[in-house]
Amino acid sequence: MQSITNYIKHPRFLGKSLLYRFGSRLSDSLYLRLLYYFQMGKKLDLKHPKTFNEKLQWLKLYDHRPEYATMVDKYAVKDYVANIIGQEYIIPTLGVWDRPEDIAWDELPRQFVLKATHGGGSKGVVICKDKLNFDKEKAIADLNKAMKRSLYQRFREWPYKNVPKRILGEVYMEDFKTHALNDYKFFCFNGIPSICGVFSGRWSSVTSDYFDMEWSHLPFTIRNIPFADSVPPKPLSFDTMRQLAAKLAAGYPHLRVDFYEVNSKVYFGELTFFSASGFSQFSPQRYDEILGDKIILPSHK
Repeated sequence: MQSITNYIKHPRFLGKSLLYRFGSRLSDSLYLRLLYYFQMGKKLDLKHPKTFNEKLQWLKLYDHRPEYATMVDKYAVKDYVANIIGQEYIIPTLGVWDRPEDIAWDELPRQFVLKATHGGGSKGVVICKDKLNFDKEKAIADLNKAMKRSLYQRFREWPYKNVPKRILGEVYMEDFKTHALNDYKFFCFNGIPSICGVFSGRWSSVTSDYFDMEWSHLPFTIRNIPFADSVPPKPLSFDTMRQLAAKLAAGYPHLRVDFYEVNSKVYFGELTFFSASGFSQFSPQRYDEILGDKIILPSHK
């Protein structure tokens, strides 16, 4: 009854729910136009896109390169990135399995991370900090849910359309001093790193702060994720991460390159073409257009 009441009060929620359930046969263009309206409350302009979100939707439809599928595959991207910047920046792999039930639990160390190779953000990630107190059955259930998710079907993120669905096991990463794992997300436009987002408390109370390349704090938030209580310091390896991000983003209209700094060492996180699937809620809203101005779209016939 409560869900019905919510749908009556917020009809766009109902529209989005119906689209998720019955929209699989719609063209990508029509699907994204509908989803954009239900999600953002306004029409999607694909003829003259101006904002960051509009341009990401345009890129979903018209910027298709074969290597994109490799670049978003959490397992295959490791070799791709290592060939460009070096193996020393890659988090060691513990194993790869086709199903959660196939995971070699006895071979895993006391701490480890499991993630779905086909994306899904935090919903497709399981972290084990202590194997003796780890709920294996819940982990299998969570991973099986993640295996059913499709970023292509739900958000029409084309690169994920044919990524194999597997489970990747990785070494658990944590800084010895801070006992944390800050995520440094470099927003690169036309191959140039321009903004660095710092995400802290990834698995508890998440905060985010954005900086330009001079480490000046930028006054906007995305998806209502609050600023940290104090401004995050510039990481020691910032210049290295910036240079590596530029190498990985060269030649692409927009690419977000994520890194971790662990015990003064840089590790590659992931490559993302569509931050928040192109549905970022900016505050102040004008930053949607400020970031959009930085993307130069390729020609399209």
